[in-house]
Amino acid sequence: MNGAIELINKIQDVLTSIGGGDLDLPQIITVGSQSSGKSSVLENIVQRDFLPRGSGIVTRRPLVLQLVTLANDAPDYAEFLHVPKQKFFDFDMVRMEIEQDTARVTASNKGISRQPIHLKIYSKHVLNLTLIDLPGLTQLPIDDQPADIEHQIRQLVLDYISKPNSIILAVTPANTDLANSDSLKLARQVDPTGRRTLGVVTKLDLMDAGTHALDILSGRFFPLKLGFVGVVNRSQQDILTKKPMKEALKAEERFFQRHPAYRSVANQSGTLFLTKQLNNILIAHIRESLPDLRSKLSTLIGQTQHELAQYGDPAFIGKEHSGSLILKLLTLFANEFVASIDGTSSDISTKELSGGARIYYIFNNIFGQALDAIDPCANLSNEDIRTVIRNSTGPRCSLFVPEMAFDLLIRPQIKLLEAPSLRCVELAFQELSKICHACENKEMLRFPKLHAKLIEIVSDLLLERLSPTSDYVESLIAIECAYINTNHPDFPGATATMAELQKRSSSFSSSSSSSSSSSRKNQLQVPSINGMDYHRRNSSSPRNDSLLNYFFGYTNDKSTLHHPSVFSELPPSLEKTFTNNLSIVEDHTQVSSPLEKDMIEVKLIRKLLTAYFNIVRRSIQDLVPKAIMHLLVNYTRETVQNRLVTSLYREELFDDLLQEDPVMAADRQRCKTMLDVYKKAFVIVSDAL
Repeated sequence: MNGAIELINKIQDVLTSIGGGDLDLPQIITVGSQSSGKSSVLENIVQRDFLPRGSGIVTRRPLVLQLVTLANDAPDYAEFLHVPKQKFFDFDMVRMEIEQDTARVTASNKGISRQPIHLKIYSKHVLNLTLIDLPGLTQLPIDDQPADIEHQIRQLVLDYISKPNSIILAVTPANTDLANSDSLKLARQVDPTGRRTLGVVTKLDLMDAGTHALDILSGRFFPLKLGFVGVVNRSQQDILTKKPMKEALKAEERFFQRHPAYRSVANQSGTLFLTKQLNNILIAHIRESLPDLRSKLSTLIGQTQHELAQYGDPAFIGKEHSGSLILKLLTLFANEFVASIDGTSSDISTKELSGGARIYYIFNNIFGQALDAIDPCANLSNEDIRTVIRNSTGPRCSLFVPEMAFDLLIRPQIKLLEAPSLRCVELAFQELSKICHACENKEMLRFPKLHAKLIEIVSDLLLERLSPTSDYVESLIAIECAYINTNHPDFPGATATMAELQKRSSSFSSSSSSSSSSSRKNQLQVPSINGMDYHRRNSSSPRNDSLLNYFFGYTNDKSTLHHPSVFSELPPSLEKTFTNNLSIVEDHTQVSSPLEKDMIEVKLIRKLLTAYFNIVRRSIQDLVPKAIMHLLVNYTRETVQNRLVTSLYREELFDDLLQEDPVMAADRQRCKTMLDVYKKAFVIVSDAL
């Protein structure tokens, strides 16, 4: 199973060289606070001085340390992944390289970086292991460290130890309260049962006289399934005098054997036991993780194969295949464009409306609400309406509300529908442009010039259709303004409108004059004249003028009403109708003032304007989306592929259009390498099982 550790190391190297991967590999994560002795533990395991030392945060980047056992008497050496093909036999140079590369990445502000350093040490004194050394946990920033340095380090540590396949090596000095150990607190957050945490207690030789940590090492104080291991690191004096590692390890062994409290656990303490324990734990953990690792590799192989297929086959770019490749990509783009409109795309968003659904939203929500927000009588004051009525009669006396006044007033109101209608066209155009720019996949992006041309041609096609669509929508408004159809079946006309006003006026008059001895009940229906209908109204005026005087300026004299000259100005077709209604007129004895007459006229006009405007608004709300769909959306949808083929399927353009993006080519190579690594790892893992 030592080969399994080598396998994990190899996978880790390759993944790192190609930018990382999604594989959670079994590895040991070293966690501890500053000055906990964490670095000394690692150096004792390696039996080499190779880590930077000093005050403050010395380790400012994750250090991925791979230990490889040398089977012969070759000298120990080290290799860095960022310095390929260079061996470091001097471990002082290893320390300097760590410091220099850390400074290169983190600059000079003593901050930390997530970019790891990969170091591999070959030695006959080590067992195969993979350890990751993280920056020491700190409480307060010093010097020019970032103010949130504590949060940065804690988050970095949590990201590493949260992975289910990581073994946590929690380092705690014995001369501090174990209950306040930062490393054990963090470990418990992600591993509450202690299943994958191994505790290391350092500085046992620095505890106060008469005290010991046997309860901790035996697991009675803080139980961990992997247990605790006590170690004695070299003193600062030993480091300064460069005491040989062999002597330091022998001194550590003597300490445990001679200490009265630790004598019983001496064979389970010390650096050598810790190294063997880590090796055994890692191998067992790899063995336990192999089935899941194989399953994960199988999934990654499938995903990577799919990704690689999207980059396309580089061998397919040859001249003999250029035409078919171009045609394939044109069809792919056109189909994706149409599918986005129809809602059949495989990449439908789950977060927001897009494509055809967005166009539907524009029609029914944005456009509909914009039309509903328009006041049918916007910008029309009562005085404006009176002025139009008077102006439309010229020098003559106004016998009744002229139809010309209604026409003059309604046309500007209909014009108010033009702006939101044209805005609807613009929004639909913009949405189609978004759909065009969103039509992409890796195989299409592989050829940036071709992709840019595809977008350009479809954008030009949309732009071509924008003008005729806008013109047609403008013409819809112009058509409505050209002929004001007061005979529309949904238009109530003046008769029904006046009746409604009369009903409201009667109700108000009845409620406000309850003490009156007589109520006003008589009604007069005046026939339609020149398309304008009028109703008799009740009046509270004290004058005794007739309703005809109200509308036409005549008196209530019956002889005058029956005199033929009364109708001399009326069309012959209306004379008989008017005569038949004289009996009703004769019964009307209420009078109205000119001011009341103006008020009635204004109310009547407003009601009629609103009624007719609503008819036109409903028509425009129905016709504008239909026009946009026919002239812009459906036209583009049905002609896009033909336009693309006509514009781009030309042999003289093939070489230029099929120039591959170098970044995409590099991504394809990276993906191919990743696939090879996954396949190789899958075979090795399968063989190990």
